Amino acid sequence: MTTSATRPWALGLGAAVAACVVLPAVLPSYWMYLAVSAAVSAVLMQSFGVIVGRAGVMSLCQMSFAAIGAWVVLRLNLADAPGGMLLWLLLGGLAAVPVGVAIGLPALRIRGVNLAVVTLGFAVSTDIVLNANQFPGTNELKIVERPDLFSSDAAYFVLVMIVFVLITIGLALFNRTRLGMSWVELRHSEMVAASHGISVARSKLAAFAISAFIAGIGGGLMAGQFGQVTASNFAMMQSLALFAVAVLIGPHHPEGAVIGGIFGAIMATILERLALPQDLGGILFGVMAIFALRSGVSQTDFTRIRKREREARKLLASPPPLPAKTKATESEAPPPPAAERREDLLAIRGLGVRFGEVVALDGVNITVPSASVVGLIGPNGAGKSTLISAVTGFLAGYQGTVELDGRSLDRLSPSVRARHGLRRTFQTTAIAPELTQYEYLAISAGRRLGRAEAEELLRFFGCPPGDVPVSIVDVGTRRLLDVAAAIAARPKVALLDEPAAGQSMDESMEFGRRLAEVPSRFGVSILLVEHDMQLVRAACAQVTVLDFGHVIASGPTHDVLENPAVRDAYLGTADVPLLPTGPVQP
Repeated sequence: MTTSATRPWALGLGAAVAACVVLPAVLPSYWMYLAVSAAVSAVLMQSFGVIVGRAGVMSLCQMSFAAIGAWVVLRLNLADAPGGMLLWLLLGGLAAVPVGVAIGLPALRIRGVNLAVVTLGFAVSTDIVLNANQFPGTNELKIVERPDLFSSDAAYFVLVMIVFVLITIGLALFNRTRLGMSWVELRHSEMVAASHGISVARSKLAAFAISAFIAGIGGGLMAGQFGQVTASNFAMMQSLALFAVAVLIGPHHPEGAVIGGIFGAIMATILERLALPQDLGGILFGVMAIFALRSGVSQTDFTRIRKREREARKLLASPPPLPAKTKATESEAPPPPAAERREDLLAIRGLGVRFGEVVALDGVNITVPSASVVGLIGPNGAGKSTLISAVTGFLAGYQGTVELDGRSLDRLSPSVRARHGLRRTFQTTAIAPELTQYEYLAISAGRRLGRAEAEELLRFFGCPPGDVPVSIVDVGTRRLLDVAAAIAARPKVALLDEPAAGQSMDESMEFGRRLAEVPSRFGVSILLVEHDMQLVRAACAQVTVLDFGHVIASGPTHDVLENPAVRDAYLGTADVPLLPTGPVQP
């Protein structure tokens, strides 16, 4: 890590150590009890940080997972099980995992408010069960035995802080993995995540499992704090309140979890001690809600993004040199690349797509040879984007076959096709704004991507340095970043859907030259969907033309673009076959 990256960690660990030393020494017993409550709440907020903050899933049952952890700790305590409370905490967290996975299964089919209703239903069911059945040890009046070193509230506060720090470090390390990084993409667009080879199902279930594990540990810590717990400690309204705090504050960052824990544990007491009305807490909550709705991000996200942007603007003040120009000058269109006969890498045969009675594609045949750039052009509504969606697996139920390097892809999901070497971009970008460009490339690559390689890609496509966050780059640059991300994965074929939209003529020409170099430089063949004919001339050796779902021309670029039928299709003068309408009525 760089010095700038390690400084926040050093400050955070220093603050945790200072809290463990200073607070037990200066706080009276009541405030020490509240400090423990805040620390336990901070651990629970980390559970919301995973499922709500990172994965963007509306889960309203996290306190139900906490209840499972508390129940396990209390049951093992009643049975005087070996290992002590520290082991019981771990077992309580593990016991919540399969329940979390089971609750996460509906998330594979539904999302948003519908998923929130499912999780809320589980929370209501848990309330009913807990109110009908007391926690273990309640009738026996047996409280949880804390470890000897952490028997007092002051010492227990230190234990909870240790657990908090360990979870924070564990999540930070996990978030740097492929699976952890996928949660950010999952939150913004499941389709984009799948196009990068990310298994949406695996990512969602992992988020539910890990968040349930953390919540289970938080519930066990709560049982250790109180000695005994009741159903009201894990009521459905507790999950709703903490969910709202998570949306507003952002507990997927350590400082957000701490602020959320303090807010939930001691706000009422602080207002009471300051002789302020309790309604003030609701007013503050409402103001924060308005801010979150206006900005679209949590408070901690907003703060971190602004800090990143300030630092990145210094990099943009001295832009890196543009990639070296090709031999052709900017004022003249380069000759199209020579069309050479190569082995077909991507073969699309007899592709047909229907939407009810509407025929979007009808028996389309297209091949993309190895080490080549093939163009796919046609007027609006010709079926170009439909073809890309079908070939990459986002449109099921098509007719025909799709083969990549001799292997059929027809029964494979979009993420599996992407992992086999078929990548795509979309007409509308959906990149998480809090990511840096380097982080986005690393997620898309699906492999270990070195800084030098990433910077080379960014320079090649004319993007800013990798440390610049996506939030401050323009739409045209984001499209180029999407192309760079597709190439970073080193797929066999990349399908680019109008990647040059929004660029000037000169930028488009230079982009076309760069695309023509991609096969030889990066070993990636390209199927390019575009309306810009000059770009197509610059980049493509072969072109296929679609019109009303049919191929009307295919072959070397120059020959196809000079074809009268192609010109007529673009100018709108082509004869369109009429459907039979029956005899004309007088």
